[in-house]
Amino acid sequence: MESARPDDLMARLNRDGASIAARFGLRYRAIEAERPRVKRRYGVCYADGTIRIRLAHAASGQPLKYSSLVNTLCHELAHLRHFNHGARFQRLYREILEYARHVRIYRPGPDPAAMRAAPPRPQSTPMSRPFPKPAPVQLGLFDR
Repeated sequence: MESARPDDLMARLNRDGASIAARFGLRYRAIEAERPRVKRRYGVCYADGTIRIRLAHAASGQPLKYSSLVNTLCHELAHLRHFNHGARFQRLYREILEYARHVRIYRPGPDPAAMRAAPPRPQSTPMSRPFPKPAPVQLGLFDR
């Protein structure tokens, strides 16, 4: 499966961001792709309501999974109400992320494209284990 173009990713993030923001009464100015040279963060929310999201891994340059982008988006959307990482921010971030999961915008887990491309792993059977599984041991907490 071919990777989505940055413009397509940003259009999708903007649609999903608008949907999530509307649900929580959040207002932002823009959702933009982070500049490629920025390596220290996955996303940022500015005081003027601009949100920037990094689209590629800092070290490898490989595109990030959409679920990672959505996770970052939810984090930055929570900053629109709480410009810190305190308890209220954490609660709102979890609530936004759970909503995004409920409406299937946020779908964490293995990348379906990578799953199709990877060869299947052999199933582990008792005969194929390199070492026998040790028997459970009772701790002697009350031995004298």
